[in-house]
Amino acid sequence: MLSELKKAAIEAVTSIFPLAIVIIILQLTVLHVPEELFRNFLIGVAMTMVGVTLFLAGVRMGILPMGRDVGAELPQHESVLLIVISAAIFGFVITVTEPGVMVLSELFVQLGGDGGNVMVFVVAIGMALLFTAALVRIILGFPIRYLLMAVYGIAVILALFAPPEFVALAFDSGSAAAGSFTVPMMLALGLGFVSVLARRSPLSDGFGLVGLACAGPIIGILCWGVFF
Repeated sequence: MLSELKKAAIEAVTSIFPLAIVIIILQLTVLHVPEELFRNFLIGVAMTMVGVTLFLAGVRMGILPMGRDVGAELPQHESVLLIVISAAIFGFVITVTEPGVMVLSELFVQLGGDGGNVMVFVVAIGMALLFTAALVRIILGFPIRYLLMAVYGIAVILALFAPPEFVALAFDSGSAAAGSFTVPMMLALGLGFVSVLARRSPLSDGFGLVGLACAGPIIGILCWGVFF
C-alpha cells in the first residue's frame, strides 16, 4: 500500500507541479491577481495533489481489480439480460457520480441554462445505453467500427437540427462524462469481460468501450435540444 501511495504521489506531483510553476511565474511577472485569489490557488494546488494521489492509489488498489472481477463474473452466468441490466445500471451510476459531469452541470446553470439536474440524467442515460451496447457488441462479435460509424453518424445528423448552444454542450458533455472515475471503471470492467470470452482479443474488444459510450451523452443532449 505504501509503495502504491508513493508511486501515486510522484505521478501527482510531476503532473500538477509544472502547471503550478507556470501560473506562479505568470503571477510574478504579468498577471498580478489579488493576493487572496493567488493564495487560494496555491491551497487548491496542494489539495489537488493530495486528492490525485489518493485517487490514483485507490484506482490501482481497489477500483481496477474490482472492475475486472465484476466484468469477468458477468459472462459466466450466461444471461444476456443480466449483462444488459448490470451494464445499464453500472453506466448510469458511475456517470451520475462523475466529477466532470457535476462541474459541467454547475457551469451550465451558472451561464443561464435551465435544468442542470436534467442535463446530468440525460448524460447518464446516454452513457448507460451506449456502454450497454458496447458490451453487447462484444458478445455478438461484430467490429466496433460499424457501431462507431452509426452512433457518431446519428450525432452529426442531430447536430444539424439542434440549437447551436446544445451542439456545443453535447460534445463537451461527451468528454466530461469520460472523466477520471468513469474511464478506469469502464475499462476495467470491459477488460475483465473480454478475458473470459473465447476468441476475444483484449486489445480489439477490451478497448473502445469509452469512445463508444461517450457518444451516448452527445446523442442524448442533442435529442434534448431537438425534441424538448
